[in-house]
Amino acid sequence: MMNAECGMMNGRKARAGGEETGSSFIIHRSSFNGSVAGALMLVSSFAPGVPAAAQSYPDRPIRLVVGFPPGGAADILGRYAAQQLTEALGQQVVVDNRGGAGGLIATETAARANSDGYTLLFTSIPHVINPHLYGKVSYDAVKDFVPVVQFVVVPLMMASTAALPVKTVKELIAYSKASPGQVNYGSGGSGSSSHLAMELFKSMAGVDLVHIPYKGVGPMITDMLAGQVRLTISSAVPLSPQVKTGRLRGLAVTSPKRSPSFPDLPAIAETVPGYEVVNWFGILAPAGTSRAIVTRINRDLNAALASPVLRERLASQGADVTGGAPEDFGKVIRADFAKWGKVVRASGARVD
Repeated sequence: MMNAECGMMNGRKARAGGEETGSSFIIHRSSFNGSVAGALMLVSSFAPGVPAAAQSYPDRPIRLVVGFPPGGAADILGRYAAQQLTEALGQQVVVDNRGGAGGLIATETAARANSDGYTLLFTSIPHVINPHLYGKVSYDAVKDFVPVVQFVVVPLMMASTAALPVKTVKELIAYSKASPGQVNYGSGGSGSSSHLAMELFKSMAGVDLVHIPYKGVGPMITDMLAGQVRLTISSAVPLSPQVKTGRLRGLAVTSPKRSPSFPDLPAIAETVPGYEVVNWFGILAPAGTSRAIVTRINRDLNAALASPVLRERLASQGADVTGGAPEDFGKVIRADFAKWGKVVRASGARVD
């Protein structure tokens, strides 16, 4: 047994030094009282190149950090992801809501966490927007995290009150051009995805709309229902119930094509070619997290997302299932980081 332990220690030292090691250890039959089966069990328990910690993962609860308070789209969808991971991994995945600063606090918390797979970040498009909005952030949105899996995409929805005399995006553009500065719109706050999505629409459609920022989409929708705000582009998750009951009027979605969740709503791009805003939600891990752990989580969540029942539940929240490889998610993050940097600079939005 001593020789096996020494072999394992040497293996760990070699890995720490950056060398690739196999699973060949010096094992004497006498160490196992002549049991060849016991020796084979020990050897097989260490797959080549995979740290022992990754093979036993997870052996305790996992924390899933969510950057927004309970009740919002990120929280609702994050809890779906946590439930699926709990069932797949056999360990409790606990949602840790760290609201504030548009997800900045949660992201900083996850960036400082150990890269052992026991702290994960459930994030969305503010992850790539915040570094451009804030004067200084303590993390690199691309380099300090490892993409694990893109969970879903949720198109934003353009909606209006019944008092606004338009029923299509084309009519909205014509009405706004005829009455510049007379139509207001609400957002979840300066620099939020709902703010920047409308600023992108304004610039591409050539219209003048007045921005009214709120501290969250929830209060904004409340004022919209009361008639104080006439228009918005916001997450479809909280808007869709109001549209389905007729309290608000859905005009379009921001995805490049019509969303399977809202097949009756046209895409803004049908009227404003090239317009596209999609709010993705996915899981990141701190940089340095074992590839074996990332692969395990990615595999299990992709398997869960293949379930028709889960797909239907997510669709009821306005979310379209994505899934895919970690590398695919990484491409989305890098592309959107560049895209939204340009939009933020053009809008002049800034949070210090």
